[in-house]
Amino acid sequence: MDPLSLIIDDMRFDGVVFAAAERVAPWSLHLQTPGQASFHVITEGQAWLQREGLAPVLLQTGDLVVLPAGEGHWLQHHDQPGGEGTRTAMVSGHARFDVHMAAPLVQALPPLMHVRGLGEAPPLWLAIGLQFLAQELAVQRPGQQAIINRLGDILFMECLRDHVASLPERSGNWLSALKDRALSAALACMHQRPAHNWTVPELAQQACLSRSAFAERFGQTLGEPPLTYLTRHRMRLAARQLAGSTAPISRVADQVGYASEAAFSQAFKREYGLSPSAWRQQQAA
Repeated sequence: MDPLSLIIDDMRFDGVVFAAAERVAPWSLHLQTPGQASFHVITEGQAWLQREGLAPVLLQTGDLVVLPAGEGHWLQHHDQPGGEGTRTAMVSGHARFDVHMAAPLVQALPPLMHVRGLGEAPPLWLAIGLQFLAQELAVQRPGQQAIINRLGDILFMECLRDHVASLPERSGNWLSALKDRALSAALACMHQRPAHNWTVPELAQQACLSRSAFAERFGQTLGEPPLTYLTRHRMRLAARQLAGSTAPISRVADQVGYASEAAFSQAFKREYGLSPSAWRQQQAA
């Protein structure tokens, strides 16, 4: 599998919750979904999106806007002469995911992703998605919410792909590694087999690079050495296991590639500031 698919699978999206609404000016709403990506699609009319301390963003028919970290924001009617009573239709929602596993992705994304809609020749995937969405919302039918949820998954993933495609090569952004064939091969290996005892020479071989060239390119692009990245990924996997199961610490350690519970506990404490057992108790509380 390609690394973006593996990373998305690790994040464990458990569905997108959508709600369609029609609003008549004047109107305003506030939304904040920490730990959940929020988004809006304007299906008719216009609206302003405002974030604390930043200039407002005009959203027009067909625009898709995503706030990956669920940052607090306001939406309100578009001010215009004689605008009272003007109608805006939108579909808004949020995507739930594993906060710990998604941390590198959310940190690498901008706070706001704005994909221009029908007025400015949108990407084909967005045009098709919006047409499908309009057709689905036109008539109430059984299973509609499930269909819209799946469509939300697809639009969110396409938005991610669109953003990755727009990144310059070796821009120093974590996501730009996905455009590098050598680095993406190594990332896919680490995400597909995190418990394997990977070494830098072995990963370099997977990337078809020399050891030194691979280590240098990985560090420049992802901001940390390959094995540091692997360790942090393992710790995120361990955190998910600790929070979601009652498995013994030794078993969790084994699942993320540690033969020694003591070595695992030390690595986990360096990353999270608590021992695995203390962290599990904290999450349960």
